[in-house]
Amino acid sequence: MVLRLRRWTYKFYSVFSISRTKTMNLEKCYFRHIQEEDKIDITFLFKVKDSMRQFNFSRKPTENLLTLFTRISTNVQKAVNKANKKKKKEDDLKIEVNFYDVKNNPIPEQATCQELFSYEGPLKLKVYDQEYEAIFNAPWIVSINLPQSILAGFPIYPENFCTYYTEKQTTIFNWYRGLPVNENGNVISDCHIKWDLVGNGFTYIPTAQDIGMKLKLECIPGNKTATGPAVEIISKNKVEAGPGKCPFESRHMFTKSKLSGKSFRCVSYNILADLYCDSDFTRTVLHPYCPPYALHIDYRKQLIMKELLGYNADIMCLQEVDRKIFVHCLQPFFEMQGLNGSFYKKGKEVAEGLACFYRKDRFKLLTEENIILSQALQTEPCLNSIWTAIKDNQPLNERLLDRSTAASATILQSLDNDNEILVVGNTHLYFHPDADHIRLIQGGIVIYWLKKIRMDILNENSNKKVSLLLCGDFNSVPSCGIYQLYTTGISPSSLPDWKSNKKEAVYNLTLEQDIPLDSACGTPQYTNFTAGFADCLDYIFYDKRNLTVEQVVPFPSVEELEAHTALPSIVFPSDHIALISDLRFICK
Repeated sequence: MVLRLRRWTYKFYSVFSISRTKTMNLEKCYFRHIQEEDKIDITFLFKVKDSMRQFNFSRKPTENLLTLFTRISTNVQKAVNKANKKKKKEDDLKIEVNFYDVKNNPIPEQATCQELFSYEGPLKLKVYDQEYEAIFNAPWIVSINLPQSILAGFPIYPENFCTYYTEKQTTIFNWYRGLPVNENGNVISDCHIKWDLVGNGFTYIPTAQDIGMKLKLECIPGNKTATGPAVEIISKNKVEAGPGKCPFESRHMFTKSKLSGKSFRCVSYNILADLYCDSDFTRTVLHPYCPPYALHIDYRKQLIMKELLGYNADIMCLQEVDRKIFVHCLQPFFEMQGLNGSFYKKGKEVAEGLACFYRKDRFKLLTEENIILSQALQTEPCLNSIWTAIKDNQPLNERLLDRSTAASATILQSLDNDNEILVVGNTHLYFHPDADHIRLIQGGIVIYWLKKIRMDILNENSNKKVSLLLCGDFNSVPSCGIYQLYTTGISPSSLPDWKSNKKEAVYNLTLEQDIPLDSACGTPQYTNFTAGFADCLDYIFYDKRNLTVEQVVPFPSVEELEAHTALPSIVFPSDHIALISDLRFICK
């Protein structure tokens, strides 16, 4: 998968278009050494008749300049002939190519492309009558695009933003808007749109005045020592009106300010993976009440970003996170908002998983771990007691060991409170109506594993407090054994959960754990609300020895949940509801 991603990335490395209107791009030729593919990419703009043409070359580092000059001359000559609508003739102007060093002396044609990188600069490339300053390994944009769905009032940012030699903090982002029709109302091409500067920065929030307009993003990549060529990207679609006030905006009234000191805000949210949302079955059977456009990830992610941004969280645990959404949307967006994040994929070939974000000016990552529950059950010593009790139950194990369920542990050191460490657990347990016993075993695996991690961290930091925070979609209502195990410390073998499937029934297994946990948001009526099912399935469990709850952000009303039949809807991007709680370290 990594190799395929790299190949896709490098394809764009050479062919992505740079701006043809910026003076900074017109007089420079860019050389980029791509060591992973053992090649040197070369890009420059050349004026052919009345237009600027971009030329891209990919050459071996060992190739000599004579061969390079011949290739450049041939390609430019073809473009000139084509523009002049004539075939090559003896009297055509010959496109000569030469390289000059800092003293304006020709660089020997026997020199290799690689050797150019070691010359003292500036070097000059001359192609016919056009001269360029040679720029080596400048900041460079590999790929960039804007979302198809752009809503007024919802943040927009460059997606699939891949670069080389670039730092986002020193990169310039300029946002423009333009009317894609003329005074007669006729659609005009993008090159004829009159663009007005409306914003700067990685993120832009379109206004009501932008509705009906197209947006253009100009990006000038930079680092501490250099800038690269400007790139422009224009939205395919116009800015549309948003869906109106979303219920999460009322919840934002309780999270206007960031927390500090001993207090921190935690969010747990199943954001509904596109993997399970983008199908005819979803549109016609699971969520037929939701308009198809509102099920599309390009629409939903606009709502998800705005919702999460407005919570001003210090820690966010997300479930059902598509890998591509994490890489191209969540991670780059929240990085620019001051949060670092990690992604933990489920097992098998499932392309979704868990994500944990933390505010980097409040927490420092000490370490992180993740497991696939079915694998860990057979290999982790701390789970021996569970495995021993069930390993001979073949029908149970065939089902249990086939699950792709994952769990993660993100260990964070508080920067405001030097003696406080958090073990932040996150999971999304298996769903099936007859699987209470499977979920209870999975719940036991998770807490036993986290307990072991907590003890290891405590042994290494005996002078500090190590607290557990466990978030997730547990697919279990409060009356189930998981809630009992976490909040009372025991799930006895007599629980009905163990017999939820008679063929796979579990006998003589009692789960116990000694970390006094409680649910930060209690047991709300609904954390999941669809037409076919609605109940409390999601929790933020916290270590009540070391933590206390300061605030629980109120949940949407039943009337809000039913306004569009159920979730997801045009104002709710997921079938789950985010849990938000303000917690505080207890002084001892």
